Amino acid sequence: MNFGIYLIGYIIVIAGVVYFMNLAHIHSQWIAAVAVIMLGIGILTAVKNTRTKDPS
Repeated sequence: MNFGIYLIGYIIVIAGVVYFMNLAHIHSQWIAAVAVIMLGIGILTAVKNTRTKDPS
């Protein structure tokens, strides 16, 4: 799977979580913190799942 496609999908998930948290009237500082943490996790998992293995 392509890194860009993986990351776009994860950003869509983050947008959904942020929208839900906004509807739940959670403070914006917590919404921003969760979004940054999820973005970091998304980048780490995208790199892990899309990188090629080094030849041995």
